[in-house]
Formats: sequence, structure tokens, C-alpha cells
Amino acid sequence: MRLYYKFSEYLKNKFNCRVHKIPVYAGFTCPNLDGTKSFKGCIYCNNYAFSPSLKYSESLEEQIKKGIEHGKKRFKAEKFIVYFQPYTNTYAPVEILREKFDVVKKFQEVVGISIGTRPDCIDEKKLDLIESYSINYEVWIEYGLQSIHEKTLKLINRNHTYMDFLKSIEMTRKRNIKICAHVIIGLPGENKEEIIETAKECGRLKLDGIKIHPLHVLRNTELEKMYYDGKVKLLNMEEYIEILADFISFLHPETVIQRLTADCKREYLVAPIWLLEKQKMLKHLELKMEKESIYQGKNYKEN
Repeated sequence: MRLYYKFSEYLKNKFNCRVHKIPVYAGFTCPNLDGTKSFKGCIYCNNYAFSPSLKYSESLEEQIKKGIEHGKKRFKAEKFIVYFQPYTNTYAPVEILREKFDVVKKFQEVVGISIGTRPDCIDEKKLDLIESYSINYEVWIEYGLQSIHEKTLKLINRNHTYMDFLKSIEMTRKRNIKICAHVIIGLPGENKEEIIETAKECGRLKLDGIKIHPLHVLRNTELEKMYYDGKVKLLNMEEYIEILADFISFLHPETVIQRLTADCKREYLVAPIWLLEKQKMLKHLELKMEKESIYQGKNYKEN
């Protein structure tokens, strides 16, 4: 029995070879940092920690070239997806976006692009451009949702609403673009019932993909101050696994799960330290799901 639909399984079935995702920095910023919506950003945001392997001073072409070399050597990958990851990768005029995205055309090994962005930084013209790449590439857009609850979005200073997310889904769904949502489990003020409400909504929307992260505290963030002030309680590994297993059970069976935890170098991480034990967490999750007969889609209900 398949416990959950892994991204590695999806890619192997799609391309019949090992495919590696290369994170790249394309030089964008974010409306939640440049003063358009806020100067503070989200309370947990430290982009250097999200992508510690990136060389922010290198050209986009050089990043892709080195990413391919590294992926071939370390992971024996044959094909690659270029992941425009840090900051908001649709936060620029269409002409600039085209210039950045077109760099992937220089590399024959690239079979896909994935664009990380905010749901309030997309429009029809930008989606027209992004969809144009689907003629030759697998195209994903990754929207930061984090939670469906407005009180939480305000607390973490997202400065967009759940309605913004739904509007972006509606616009994107009309196109040959796959949709992945980012969700955080353990956000301040949310109980398990509220987290599961987010899971049910993600199931209802039948997303193409999802990334799920535990809330973790990074250095030089507002969340770090809140943590040291005792305003934030983090989940331990067992608590996270308990909620995560239930969360997965409410997702549509064909939603590809791209991530179930976060990668972070020790130098950036304040807490929880168990985040560094990625394989241990995944093993314990699968053991729990097997033991309790939990699987993706078990609690999903068709609309």
C-alpha cells in the first residue's frame, strides 16, 4: 500500500530517470520586504537559511550549470528541474521574468521549471508567460499558503489573504501549469483542529502538489524574538508526526507530496533541533502510518 505519493515516484514515472531539482536565485525581492506591503517580511523568513547552498553572487546561468554538475555527481541525476526559489519569483514586469526564465533554455538537461511565489503576485499576463514554457517543459508554480486561517496569516505577517490564494488557484487552473502549495504545521495560535481544516481545504482543492513544513525558528527573524520571549511553543518530533499523519490522510490521493519537512543548516537553526534528523523523522512517520493503517486520501471526501 502506498502511504503517500512521493515526488520522487512522480518524477520517475514521468521521466523514467532520476530527476533533480536545482534551487536558484534570480535576483528578485518581495513586496513583503521592500515596503510595498511591509518591511518586516513574514515572521519566520530568512531566505539564506531556506537555501543555504545558493551562491547569491553568481549569475543565474552559473548557478544552473553548477547545479547540474552537482546533481549528476552526487545524485546520479540525468534530468533537472530549475527551481526559482528565494523571495518572490513573479515580482517583476513580464519582460524581466521572461529574461530570467529563458536562461533555462541554454541547458538541454533541464526538463522543467518551478517558480516559487506569493498568491498576491500573479496576474493573467504573468501566467501567460509561465504557461508558454509548458510547450517544452514541465511547469510548476509554488504558492506560499501556510494556512487558510486569516488570524494566522495576520499574525505571521503574510500580508495576503486566503482569498488571494483561491484567486491565484482559479487563474492558474485554466492553464497547463501544475500547482503546489506550501503549508506550515505548528504556526502560533493554531490547534490541531485548525491545522486539519487547512488539510481538508487542500484536499478539496485537489492540488497537484504540496510541501509541508514544521514551524522552525531561524536566526535573525521576528520568530526568533518571539521564541526567546516565550511567545511561541514548537512541536516536538512526536507531536509533529501525529499531526502530519492525519494531515496527509485528508489530501487527495493524487496530490504529489514534494516535501514533509524542512532542510536547514545547523548554523541558521535555533529550534527545534530534531529538524536536523530528517531521515529519522520520515522513518518514524512511515512506521506510524503503517502501524495505524493511515494513508494519503484515507479521510479525503469527494465534493
